[in-house]
Amino acid sequence: MQYKVFFLFFITISCTANFNDNNVKQSFNSKGFAYIYHESDYLNKIIKKKMNNNLPQIAHNKIRPGSLIQLINPKTNDSIILKNNKKLEYPDFYKILITKPVANKLNLNEDFPYIEISEIKRNKSFIAQKSKIYVEEKKIHSNAPVESVKIDNISIIKKNIKKINKDKIFIVVAEFYSKESANLLKNRIINELTNYNSKKLNIKIKNTNKITLLSGPYSSINSMKNDYIQLKNFGFEELDISINE
Repeated sequence: MQYKVFFLFFITISCTANFNDNNVKQSFNSKGFAYIYHESDYLNKIIKKKMNNNLPQIAHNKIRPGSLIQLINPKTNDSIILKNNKKLEYPDFYKILITKPVANKLNLNEDFPYIEISEIKRNKSFIAQKSKIYVEEKKIHSNAPVESVKIDNISIIKKNIKKINKDKIFIVVAEFYSKESANLLKNRIINELTNYNSKKLNIKIKNTNKITLLSGPYSSINSMKNDYIQLKNFGFEELDISINE
């Protein structure tokens, strides 16, 4: 118990804050991989509730149903705004659960579905147009207001072209204001996670106020899963994924 308290205190005082003083209730934002839903996921009880793979649907394990979420493909800049259909559990490694029409709209590579997600607060109007909701979305029940937010028409499905992934994947362990703090955490991971390959941990200095502790690079999703799970079990609640750092 003492270790957990110390570790949480250390992270609190050392890591770059995820919010600013003027807006403590900042929207959820994260980068990682999307879990693309298949019917077999429900049949095999990987996903406990059924999704409709003919419709553009999303589910998140933390964001409440009805909330607006923006999804971005960082590689192509394709983006979409959808309402969260369900609060639903899925394999912990992934950032969000999506159906195939969403993956197609974002031009995601199913073998490398790298994505950025951001929750949109109700009072945040960043598109100066009235909402245009496609026919399928109207069938999805939600009480979230969408008058000031544009929701893309995704009835037009783009063909998903699979490409060989040549990107280098990194786990963003934590960000700090000082290199000393980054080294302290790096050494704790090396000393306490005895099965962790210390050569994968490296510190990147972007500027004097942003020092990042990274794990990688990895050549594929499968090659990084074990390290990701180890770090989560070590005490990190949310880990972002970055490519080509």
